[in-house]
This record gives sequence, structure tokens and C-alpha cells, in this order.
Amino acid sequence: MDDDSRVIRRRVGDAEVRRANRGWWDSDADDYQAEHGAFLGDLDFVWCPEGVREADVHLLGELAGRRVLELGGGAAAGARWLAAQGARPVALDLSAGMLRHAALAAGRTGVRVPLVQADALALPFGDAVFDVVCTAFGAIPFVDDSAAVMREVFRVLRPGGRWVFSVTHPMRWIFLDDPGEGGLTAVHSYFDRSPYVEQDERGVATYVEQHRTLGDRIRELVGAGFRLTDLVEPEWPAGHEGVWGQWSPLRGRLFPGTAIFVCDRP
Repeated sequence: MDDDSRVIRRRVGDAEVRRANRGWWDSDADDYQAEHGAFLGDLDFVWCPEGVREADVHLLGELAGRRVLELGGGAAAGARWLAAQGARPVALDLSAGMLRHAALAAGRTGVRVPLVQADALALPFGDAVFDVVCTAFGAIPFVDDSAAVMREVFRVLRPGGRWVFSVTHPMRWIFLDDPGEGGLTAVHSYFDRSPYVEQDERGVATYVEQHRTLGDRIRELVGAGFRLTDLVEPEWPAGHEGVWGQWSPLRGRLFPGTAIFVCDRP
């Protein structure tokens, strides 16, 4: 935001978080797709701004015939790609604006998947109904109680099922969201869990993103019952000169921007 007084780090209640982020993604959906849609594609599963694709890394395992939930799926490019691999995906998102783009992309590609508007904190599915749950930067950073999301994912996964999610690498919270030289100097404490909040002139939150340390994430997963099998920290690839928000070649070649957690339900 242009007005720095409207950017703050403060505690925000669950109801305000939900209202702010649903409103943000509804209103920003068109701009987000205009800026990032070409990079994400209509029929692709991209894990992160570094350009890691599921087609190359196979973090989700065998897909043919598997029931898959894409959590915080946005425009559902990932879910459509999963369908093209023979999976049986469902795309869930809190934002009607993003799901509207999912419907439009289904028309363009001819690949249609079930779309569900719901809260990640209360998944509208029975117990042990999915083989895989996944999200690329969806839901997890945008809820007040991400540990509760981990428990919900555990509930809907069958025993032996896989849970894979990508988030901003926790160490990025030390720095400003600046892709240039200004983003190379540590200015925040890694241990400050205060959410990043953008707010209007009345002090009402319009966007909220949460910070957890690597240790916090692992404790959330273990506490929910998961087994962590891998933690992927993608390196910035040679030849990738794109900038996505605070992700850039300058920063990406020095320290990680994304963490991808790979887990299973024993």
C-alpha cells in the first residue's frame, strides 16, 4: 500500500481475519489473475514463484484414480491439471471471486472439476475421504489458527494419505517485502509472530497474513498426527528472471523464498 500508516503488525481476531481475506481475494481476483495467470497457466500445477512444477517433482505421488482436495485452490489450475493426470480432484476456496475465475478457465480448457466455496477451518467433507490434500500458497497463511487447518486436513485424509503444502519460507519474514536491495536487510525478528495487516482509514483489516516459524509448522503437523517426510526449499533456477511480489532473482539466489512441506497420515 502507498500509505505506510495502513500497514501494521498486530493481533487480529479470527472473524476479522476471515472477513478481511475473503474480501481481499474477492476484490483482487481480477488483478491477481491478470498479473499472475500466465505464469500459473490454466492447466498446470505450479508450487511457487520459483517455478517448481508438480509435473517435474512428483511430490503428490501416484495420482491416477486418487481423490484429491486442492485447498485454497484459487482459479483451480492445479485441480484441472490433476484431473488431466487421471485424478479425481475437488477445488476449494473461500473466495467467490477466485472461484469465478476457476469457472471461466474451465470453459477455456474444457476441463471441469467440482468447485466448493468453504472455509479451510471447517471442511465440508466426511472423515477419511481423500487420498491427497494439497495447496500452493492457499489457506494456510491466511487463517488465524493454522494448527486447526492441519487437524481438519488430517481428518479428511485416509490413513496413508498425503498432505503437501507450500508457503512463504518463514525466514522471509525477517525482511521487507522488497524484491530489490531494500529486501536484503533484516528488519524484523524471526520470532515475532504478529500478523502482517493492511487496514483501511478506520483501522479495519483489509488483508491479513500470518507468520509461523519452521518449528511452529512442524509442531502443528506433528500435533495433528502427521509424519513429515520432506521439506523442500527450492533454489532460484538459472535463467528465471521473473519478479513476483517480493520474489526476485536477486533475493532468490541468496536465501529461500518458499518452503514445501511433504507429509503423510500414518
